Amino acid sequence: MTSTKEAQKRRCLAVVLAAGEGTRMKSAMPKVLHKVAGRSMLGHVLTALGDAAIDEVAVVVGPGREDVAREAQVFAPKAQMFVQTERLGTAHAVLTAKAALEQGFDDVLVVFADTPLVRTQTFINLKAALAEGAGVAVLGFEPADPTGYGRLVHEGDKLVSIREHKDANEAELHIGICNAGLMAIDGQQALAWLGQIGNGNVQKEFYLTDIVSVALAAHHHAVVVTAPEDEVLGVNDRVQLAAAEAICQGRLREAAMRNGATMIAPDTVFLSCDTKIGRDVIIEPNVFFGPGVSVGDGAVIHASCHFQQATIGAKAEVGPFARLRPGAMLGEGSKVGNFVEIKGADIGVGAKVSHLSYIGDAVVGAQANIGAGTITCNYDGYNKFKTEIGAGAFVGSNTSLVAPVKIGAGAYVGSGSVITKDVGDDALAVARGKQMEKAGWAARFRAGK
Repeated sequence: MTSTKEAQKRRCLAVVLAAGEGTRMKSAMPKVLHKVAGRSMLGHVLTALGDAAIDEVAVVVGPGREDVAREAQVFAPKAQMFVQTERLGTAHAVLTAKAALEQGFDDVLVVFADTPLVRTQTFINLKAALAEGAGVAVLGFEPADPTGYGRLVHEGDKLVSIREHKDANEAELHIGICNAGLMAIDGQQALAWLGQIGNGNVQKEFYLTDIVSVALAAHHHAVVVTAPEDEVLGVNDRVQLAAAEAICQGRLREAAMRNGATMIAPDTVFLSCDTKIGRDVIIEPNVFFGPGVSVGDGAVIHASCHFQQATIGAKAEVGPFARLRPGAMLGEGSKVGNFVEIKGADIGVGAKVSHLSYIGDAVVGAQANIGAGTITCNYDGYNKFKTEIGAGAFVGSNTSLVAPVKIGAGAYVGSGSVITKDVGDDALAVARGKQMEKAGWAARFRAGK
């Protein structure tokens, strides 16, 4: 048996097939760019491959699909790009990356960009099968209902053939292990074997599955590596996309809870792949975490909040009904309450923005208090301007801070003010119309009507 250390020495190329049109998605966007838990399906696959320490990646895209190529390079900057100009089958798609295959690898993985849930360990297991002597390792799974899936015909631990459902006999239809499509191929033989695959089928296409019989004819053996059914779900339409989202969310929620977070109603909390949640965090129902959010230890997230590209400090308290937009940074022990929106703002340690406020493009100092209904007027229709609120400042309710403006440390701003000029440290600023009263006016008004 090959040791893990020896297996790691083997050079591996992953060929990612991302040229599918995905017409069943009914979308102007390429299928593989549709997102699961805030990350494109292509991004999921490339991330898992990166974690599996794959040496090189070749991505096969369709003609004119620069958008897919750009997305691939976000997750695999050194990936080689190849364009499949004709759709002549999966084997033909792999051969589109011939220039990469010719560079010489011990192992070749063939994976699909519309199968986003395959775990890193599964790719490692496929590579390990080649390190142990197999010429081909095919990924299999046991579905609850195998109807329509190709069967993996095997004798003992050896794979004999891959039989499509429509071609299977009665005995083969009782085989429970089905073909997931992904496979690993001996890198020294891959080009030769791919070149021997014919297209003598009704569709006149070159099928990658035929490589099993080619390898056996060359006196190499093939094996099956298995994975759970939910890991190999292929996404071809919006219904399957939703199913993949549900599976991914289940994984993310479980991981967060096992790492020390409490979710009162886990099924109502939606996470992104890169969400970071600390220990002893409490998350109430109906919370959505978009990409780029981190939550520090001991924070409390009340119900019905929406976050994106935001940082929530340790022991901070957020919500209910709060929205944190990109660039929101909440300091330790700070509070952002109900119906508050924060964008591009740094809320200092222990500062409070308790309710009904908008704070954008601002710095709020430690222990400052922002009263209900306060807004930063940061946008004039063309440019954004900054508001600075000093440590310990108190801003009264229903105040408008017209940026650019600075409120000094320890300063007080009277309720209902419209502040257009800087306020000094420890000063009081009041900017509102003078109250006037006319005795008996209301009674006379009503009488006149």
